[in-house]
Amino acid sequence: MMRSLWTAATGMVAMQTHIDTLSNNLANVNTTGFKKSRAEFEDLMYQTLQIAGTQNQSGGRLPVGMQIGMGVRPVSVHKFFSQGDFQNTGNPLDMAIEGKGFFLVDMNGEDVYTRAGAFKLDDQGRVTTAGGHVLQPEFTVPPETVSVVVTETGNIAALDKDGTALAEAEIQIYRFQNPAGLTAIGRNFYRESEASGAPVAGTPGDENYGTLAQGFLEGSNVEMVDEMVGLIVGQRAYEINSKAITTSDAMLQTAINIKR
Repeated sequence: MMRSLWTAATGMVAMQTHIDTLSNNLANVNTTGFKKSRAEFEDLMYQTLQIAGTQNQSGGRLPVGMQIGMGVRPVSVHKFFSQGDFQNTGNPLDMAIEGKGFFLVDMNGEDVYTRAGAFKLDDQGRVTTAGGHVLQPEFTVPPETVSVVVTETGNIAALDKDGTALAEAEIQIYRFQNPAGLTAIGRNFYRESEASGAPVAGTPGDENYGTLAQGFLEGSNVEMVDEMVGLIVGQRAYEINSKAITTSDAMLQTAINIKR
């Protein structure tokens, strides 16, 4: 009975992690470029009471053993980088990546990566994120610019009223062998890690690299219906584990009262 108390407690802790993960997904359902996560679990060690294949008293061998599980634990929170829906904004500085890849941004001297292409201009005319972090390679829009054009292959140009390019640059995007291994640091940014592998730069439209869509933003890939169903399942699993604890407690109380 004491074993069941601890086992059920691990189930409650695991379901709390599950609910926390789903709640973060739902909280970011309208966050540009957000990628949903899924909590993953594994069973814990087993107490072996009887080994399968052991010879019994009649000389035969036991076809199955007897093992009692000790519960569950969270093992990872996996982030999925499937494509989110596109929103047509008409803003020339909004860019979405159609396919695989990340924008490179300089955050106080550190390279970070993002799928959120809601870029702005700072006081110097540089293309930056909403937090003022500069898109790489750095591109400055001259004051005389009438329009900014971004092609599918990453060419960005500032044009004057005659259509003459005042400034041009090539936007590269970056891929990782294991994007799920990137470290999320908030503000729509990811940092390279040992698990993700090194970033590999490429031109938009190259093989295995996405293209750029000017005037669009990539939305969150969270599916609200799936998350709501997950919340219901997680709540019921948490509830049934708590019920297992109260049942074990009642059994212990009964055993204690036998002596009376």
